[in-house]
Amino acid sequence: MKTFKKIGKTFGLAAILSATAFAGAEAHVTFLDKQAKQDSTILATLQLPHGCDGKATTEVRVKLPEGFFFAKPQPKAGWELEVIKGDYQKTYDNHGDKVKSGAIEIRWKNGNLSDDFYDTFVIQGKVSGVEAGTSLAFPVTQMCGDTVAAWDQVAKEGDDAHGLKSPAPLLKVVAGEGHGHDHDDMAGMDMTGKTGMDMTGKTSMDMSGIAGLGAAAPAGETVKAGDLEISGGFAKAMLPGQPVGGGFFTVKNNGQTDDRLVSVSSPASGEVQIHEMETKDNVMRMRQLKDGIAIAAGETVKLEPGNLHLMFRKVKTPFKQGDTVPVTLTFEKAGKVDLVLQVLSAQGK
Repeated sequence: MKTFKKIGKTFGLAAILSATAFAGAEAHVTFLDKQAKQDSTILATLQLPHGCDGKATTEVRVKLPEGFFFAKPQPKAGWELEVIKGDYQKTYDNHGDKVKSGAIEIRWKNGNLSDDFYDTFVIQGKVSGVEAGTSLAFPVTQMCGDTVAAWDQVAKEGDDAHGLKSPAPLLKVVAGEGHGHDHDDMAGMDMTGKTGMDMTGKTSMDMSGIAGLGAAAPAGETVKAGDLEISGGFAKAMLPGQPVGGGFFTVKNNGQTDDRLVSVSSPASGEVQIHEMETKDNVMRMRQLKDGIAIAAGETVKLEPGNLHLMFRKVKTPFKQGDTVPVTLTFEKAGKVDLVLQVLSAQGK
């Protein structure tokens, strides 16, 4: 059931009454779209309407139910991301591959969402092996500093869920069209090199005419700047609903002096961040590298799916396969270098 407490201390009566007050109608953590078709890849969008008794939300944890797998979360600016992995109860088929494990919990951490504001947290995943009419529960733990609110109550079979004070968000599974189509090929920004996140609904266009391309070499060609060689540049196609894009390339330092990639910009997006993703002990973490990436003398650094990468935010026009994306790389010693990324498929092929 829902808890509302300070870590290590139980709240008094006033706090409990306050928690009850804000847990009324339309105050729960819920899904934007409360239905999901059988055997389909969906965007499960959680709505977080408030903090904890007036305090800002600093962490959101979502446990994933059996029947919702291949889950990938949407990164959020200002939040760190963790994906906890484990074994599924069942074995699922992914285009002929038998999959027995994957993401079982998603955590957005170290954020700061004021109680005055509302936000959404998005997870892409596939619904499979679930009968129509079944409701999948996604228990959510909302943390506000040392205060915790757990949205995890699930009504028993035949009971009225409206009476719950802190219900877990539910997705009701409905019959798919023709048993549903598997939209895993919709996978958007794939930071792992397999499938990824897809999030907007705009029409794409060729961005090769964007100002700034003239000074850069054609897409895919090696660019030299002093002792540095930058090659293999590409971006991944973005599909409807995807808010961010991913970019990748390789930098080789042929000199005797260390350098550092300190920032990246592009006329194709409002902001480009440098990110790192790593998996340790079945936990995947992604964080922004505000100090950039060191390029040691005589070394080669590769930005690739599942590791170092560029994240394009506030994209003006979703990247479309076959287009190009101009970027300007700023190095500590080599200075500014113009590069053109070729947009490949959402899978980076």
